Formats: sequence, C-alpha cells, structure tokens
Amino acid sequence: MDLKTNFPQGPIKIINGRCITLVGNDIDTDRIIPARFLKCVSFESLGENVFADDRIQLKGKHPFDKKENKGASILVVNDNFGCGSSREHAPQALMRWGIKAIIGQSFAEIFYGNCLALGIPCATVANKELIQMQKVIKNYPELHWDLNLQQQSLSSSNYEWHLDFESGGLEMLLTGKWDATSQLISQGEKIDKRIKLIPYLNNFT
Repeated sequence: MDLKTNFPQGPIKIINGRCITLVGNDIDTDRIIPARFLKCVSFESLGENVFADDRIQLKGKHPFDKKENKGASILVVNDNFGCGSSREHAPQALMRWGIKAIIGQSFAEIFYGNCLALGIPCATVANKELIQMQKVIKNYPELHWDLNLQQQSLSSSNYEWHLDFESGGLEMLLTGKWDATSQLISQGEKIDKRIKLIPYLNNFT
C-alpha cells in the first residue's frame, strides 16, 4: 500500500466526502477492533475487520456493511467514543476502512491522541445538534460534505453545523505538526549534519 497516496500527510484543512453515522454512547476500542485482531503483524488488514463482532451480530445491517455507506469518509458518533483500552489499532482500523475524520459529542482522551497522531481530526458538537446531524445523514446518505477545519464547520448544499476542535490539536492539524514522519524527513539535511558531529557515529577506525 502506498502510504503517500492513501493516508494524510502535512497540513489538513478540508476533508470532503460522504458521512456515515454510528449511534450509541460509550463505544469502546474493543468493539471498534476486537482483541483477537491485535496479533496482526501489520495494520494492513484491520480495516476489513473494524467492528467485526458487531457486524457479525447484526448480519449485514451494521452501518459499516450497508451499501449506501460504502466509501464514506466522515464518521459521526455519540458520547465517549473510543473509551476502554488504549490500543492504537482502533483508529488504525477506522482509517484503513476509509474514515478520515470523526465527529462526536466527546472522545476518550487516549483515542483522541491516537487519532491525532494519524491525522484523523476529531471534532465535537453539542448533543442537540449531533442528533440533528445524525438524522440528516441517515435520511440522505448520498450527500457530500465539507469538513472545514479552518472554519470549524461541517456543511453540504443545504445544511451546516459549527464544530468545536481542541485548540492544540487543531493547530497541529492545520500546520502539519501532527505529521512527525514528514517533519523528520523535511529536516534530513540538518539531521545529517548533526550525525557528522557525533564522535561515536563517525569513529570507525
């Protein structure tokens, strides 16, 4: 898989796409990706197993199995999403299914941090507006939306809601500071110069 093509890099300002809504409070990381999938050597196959047990139980009626939701990139959830264990596999699984941003009433702190490290914005909205948002998305799954981090909004041709972002995380997303790998690569010349100044890395004789 080409990471440069499929996953975000650098500053993130706007995310476009269709929305998928998952109703329910306290959806934990064990439900997002069950423990048996944590033995994977890489994260590559996690996307197909996201919400595996819930999807088996609902026999094709889970939102992540419905035909109209295929290709959706913005997930709308409820309160305390991502609670439970600290496994980074949970946001990895969501991202590899195709989720690029998440909107909810609140997020577990460690889950939020793991999402930020992958360039997945997590925005919050008040419960009243959230219920309205989920109703619209359920009734009109074909709508395309713009999640604008600079304007802090989710909008389509007929609807718009204000979103809230944690200020530090928002600044990291807008400037690209969330992307540690790209920042490291961009400083390659300085890193090479520093390495040449470290005696034990250069004294091979």
